[in-house]
Amino acid sequence: MERWTFGEAPLDVTRELASALRDLMGTALALEEPSPELRELIDTLRAAQERLAARGPTDLAPRIGDSPDPTRRVYLDHSRDVGDYNACFPVYEMRVHDDRGEGRVTFPVVYEGPPGVVHGGFLAVFFDCALQQLNCDMGTSGKTRTLALRFRRPVPILTELELVAERSIAEGSILSTAELHLDGTLMCAAEMSAVLGDRTALPAVSPRRHA
Repeated sequence: MERWTFGEAPLDVTRELASALRDLMGTALALEEPSPELRELIDTLRAAQERLAARGPTDLAPRIGDSPDPTRRVYLDHSRDVGDYNACFPVYEMRVHDDRGEGRVTFPVVYEGPPGVVHGGFLAVFFDCALQQLNCDMGTSGKTRTLALRFRRPVPILTELELVAERSIAEGSILSTAELHLDGTLMCAAEMSAVLGDRTALPAVSPRRHA
């Protein structure tokens, strides 16, 4: 079955940057006092961002549709592994087969809410990404109607958790469910309802432009 995709693949260097920024932020959050190295790094990053912005698009709206505005940005595929190229999203592993997904995730310090515990909002982002990937990998997806979470126990950071996910399709809807387990104990569960989408109705995505 062909995997559902929509958008361009991220640059390899963007993947490297996301990983570096996530690790850097986690390290900075654990500092006990101001650091001259961190101040120097902030100045360097600000200067680099300004130089890169001068080379990028002037309009940050996505470049999609039949007549895409060339001044807009390229739209990157969000069907799977968003955390690999966007440091704001969690990174996880998942294998999909027979309408079922199995994988694992470890939340670093940057996703902490209460002491030593993953912020509930990041758990919602994680489940949204994982369940949409499950749907996309199975070749059918659509816009989310509802996403409901049940917080059974505090989910710890810096701890490997097991993910199991399943989905079914009925009456034009996709119902997807997922659970996070720690050593066999259910920590958090999610249920998502999405509209069964039509791939032929998706707008055109302008490919990445090359100099």
